Amino acid sequence: MSRGVESILQDVNSYYSSKIKDFGATAQGVDWNGSVSQQLRFEQLLKIVPPENRQQGFSLNDIGCGYGALLSHIKQQDMSVDYYGFDLSVAMIEAALEQHGNVSGAQFEVADSCSRVADYSLASGIFNVCQDTAREDWEAYVRTVLESMNACSRKGFSFNCLTSYSDLEYMRDYLYYGDPCFYFDYCKRTFSGQVALLHDYGLYEFTLLVRKAV
Repeated sequence: MSRGVESILQDVNSYYSSKIKDFGATAQGVDWNGSVSQQLRFEQLLKIVPPENRQQGFSLNDIGCGYGALLSHIKQQDMSVDYYGFDLSVAMIEAALEQHGNVSGAQFEVADSCSRVADYSLASGIFNVCQDTAREDWEAYVRTVLESMNACSRKGFSFNCLTSYSDLEYMRDYLYYGDPCFYFDYCKRTFSGQVALLHDYGLYEFTLLVRKAV
């Protein structure tokens, strides 16, 4: 029996809410191994923003923002951003507000999708943990999220995913390993002719950058 988006979102919410409660506002609290790889992921995802825009200013939707680690990274890079973070988990947003509630130009919202259109949208790690959801149902969910990201992005969006090119002995049955070639083709045919696949930064994952002609 296939699973709908609402059922999948409930499981995602429960999983990540338990992580932040167990580990707090840390990389482990959003289910990453450590902060070094987390920062490396942010560097890849932010390549969607051209260098000239980083100082001139841009608006960004952070989908599945967790406790706002991406915002900290952006501020450390001295970028000028109008930031809006969205997350399913109330516990995540509470942690984000505790960390960044006084940051100018930053807002956070408990939501399962964007409530505004921004220049760019970004999602880090939200497609990795499928738990016991069947592959076809999870992939339908991923496509639904990508369609939503496209709709709320004026200039482009980026996301990452564990790769099907991972070593078999390290793969886990509760994680989703996407085919980078499939997602490259899907994004290029569905959203834009300007798509970049990044699979060369030393992690068992890939990042896709989808740029729109504006």
